[in-house]
Amino acid sequence: MNATLSLEKATKINLFDFRSTQMRTFHLSWIAFFLCFFGWFAHAPLMNSTIGPDMDLTKAQKITAFIASVGVTIFARLIIGSLCDKIGPRKSYTYLLVFGAIVVAGSSFAYNWETYLISRMAIGVIGASFVITQYHTTKMFAPNVVGIANATTAGWGNLGGGVTQAMMPLIASGMLALGFAESELSRWRPAMFVPALIMLGVAFLYWKYTKDTPKGNFDEAPDEKSQTAKGESGLFMSAVKDRRVWILFAIYGACFGLELFVNGRAATYYQTKFELNETTAGMIAALFGLMNLFARSMGGWLGDRFSKTGGLSGRVKWLVMVLFAEGFALILFSRMDMLGLAIITMIIFSLFVQMAEGATYSVVPFINKKSLGAVAGIVGAGGNVGAVLYAQFLLRSGATLENSFMYFGIAVVAISLLGLGIKFSQADEDAAVEEQKKLEDMKEHLLSKQKLAA
Repeated sequence: MNATLSLEKATKINLFDFRSTQMRTFHLSWIAFFLCFFGWFAHAPLMNSTIGPDMDLTKAQKITAFIASVGVTIFARLIIGSLCDKIGPRKSYTYLLVFGAIVVAGSSFAYNWETYLISRMAIGVIGASFVITQYHTTKMFAPNVVGIANATTAGWGNLGGGVTQAMMPLIASGMLALGFAESELSRWRPAMFVPALIMLGVAFLYWKYTKDTPKGNFDEAPDEKSQTAKGESGLFMSAVKDRRVWILFAIYGACFGLELFVNGRAATYYQTKFELNETTAGMIAALFGLMNLFARSMGGWLGDRFSKTGGLSGRVKWLVMVLFAEGFALILFSRMDMLGLAIITMIIFSLFVQMAEGATYSVVPFINKKSLGAVAGIVGAGGNVGAVLYAQFLLRSGATLENSFMYFGIAVVAISLLGLGIKFSQADEDAAVEEQKKLEDMKEHLLSKQKLAA
């Protein structure tokens, strides 16, 4: 049974449906995001062992490169949200994947600190892929499952940040073994072509097998364009002026921002604190991202569940609870001096941080439906702002990573309380209830037709 009628938003997720536009988009959007994340963080696990020594980088330059790569994404996410409104998510993703392939492969030609910094800044643009993924799945899935749809595509995509921790050291070693690298220190250079080539392949698939909406591309169904794309620029400003958007901006910085920061520093943390080698540290660091297989989906699914009994306010209450738990778990992780306990508490922290991300984007689609791209872009940029602030603190304070983690955990607990300021009008709550009722009526109608056909 297909997830939905072909021209309507999907009311259920059938992972084994590859025929409907909605589910093809679901799978290709998370795969594209996975590859962008993989390429975005491909340098991190190789930084201390190969890239740093090969480029003769100082500790400050390594942190600056991370800040540049993550910081550029702040602006890219704001731009890409509006681009989705104007030309559609299909074209936006295809163009971004091609650009990503070029800059990831191009980073291998860096020959000094300045060219390396420029290459890392260019790579940071592909971090905007998250906004397209959330935009596209929101266009394809109905409110009763949009939370888990957004959370699952984002979570499986985020998994790329964990997989790259384990895979890039192996790929780099393989390049040396196959004779594509001149030395141990230069093996990272040919390794960058692997994710780049795969990104080009997925760009082709995205162009060929997805549509902007269930009814077709924006060119084919112009009524599906957002009002912002039709010239009502005031709607973008309405998103900017909505304080709920900025609360979610801060909250996303407290969850996704930390995920970005940990993805960039986890392997280094285990190498320095526990004196592990590159491969072992990378494998352990990959466990942090591995929780994306289900944790972010769980956060979105529970957001949908809370809304059934508590309405839109129920989604917010769940977000506050899980973000508070995330902060507490990070404080615990920062205090662990035994490797085994550090790994366990890191996994617990990972579960909560990714559930908080899913919970955040189970709220986002209901904030300002007329400027979905703008809201998704602003909130998504909050994650990168958070990561930059964490890295700047580490760079300027001189604090150790473990103490920095403790301070960040305290900050997350405080930020979680801001979520209590996200309110919805009674009209918004009533509209959500009415929309849910219409969905249930439509599902009953479809079931009746199927029974008659049988």
